Amino acid sequence: MAGVKLFTLNGNVPLAEKIAKEVGLPLSPASVKHFADGEIQIDLDDSVRGADVYVIQPISDPVNENLMELMIMVDALRRASAHVINVVVPYYGYARADRKARSREPITAKLVANLLTMDGIDRFVAVDLHADQLQGFFDLPVDHLRTMPLFASYFKSLHLGTENTVVVAPDHSGTKHARALAELLNTPIAIVDKRTDNGEVGVIGHVRGQHTIIIDDMIDTGNSVIDATKALKNAGALDVYAAATHAVLSHGAATALGKLNLKQIVITDTINVPAEKHLPNMVTLSVGPMLGEAIKLISTNQSIHPLFEVHDN
Repeated sequence: MAGVKLFTLNGNVPLAEKIAKEVGLPLSPASVKHFADGEIQIDLDDSVRGADVYVIQPISDPVNENLMELMIMVDALRRASAHVINVVVPYYGYARADRKARSREPITAKLVANLLTMDGIDRFVAVDLHADQLQGFFDLPVDHLRTMPLFASYFKSLHLGTENTVVVAPDHSGTKHARALAELLNTPIAIVDKRTDNGEVGVIGHVRGQHTIIIDDMIDTGNSVIDATKALKNAGALDVYAAATHAVLSHGAATALGKLNLKQIVITDTINVPAEKHLPNMVTLSVGPMLGEAIKLISTNQSIHPLFEVHDN
């Protein structure tokens, strides 16, 4: 790991500290200042000449501020003669704007990829992108890490029983995530079927008397989890767990989720969730060890394949 330096910005300092602990290196000092008019100034307090640098910064709320911090940091590193600039983005903001759903609409996810590429990054490390195709938006190496093994290990530790558990997709588009977790847990899946024409919500699959796990890549407003929970309860589910990688929790989502009779809400720390949004039944799994191990493997030119394996607790 000689010649490797780790930096963090303001996006998720607690996660960066966990990553640094796993890597076995300190976070290199850098100062990030925000002026009264919103401008950002970044100063590197150590030399990075010839170093392989990793910058840890999710593009989460405040999205535009965190994105600009990352862009300015990369510019500073490039001008300071860093050898390789790797950006570690646990949560990729704007990822849902990945296509033109309507005419005259921007594809902002591609724009952000272009900006980072133009800025001079050499590698992009992400966790559970909203769509796998986003990897193709970058014309440089992308390491796309998955949290399904992390979730699978956790739910196996609960000993719910494969015969009594069903993994649930909150809508048809989420079937891929449900299938991935169900294969790791060796359970069947069910799908929450929303009829947009009449607002009816039903369940495809057998969930009566079963432990049910709603899985998605993110919880934003919480509406999908709310609708799915109600549908599962109406269908006779024994209890309901909700799991998602990215806890965006915007627009009163935490308050709304707190009113549901959920057994647990299982999230990861890709986004730093403030204390006021934490709920008594919320369990946070850390991606710090996984990202730290990824940095060690990348830096020593080893395969990251072992990170996709499930470890029984």
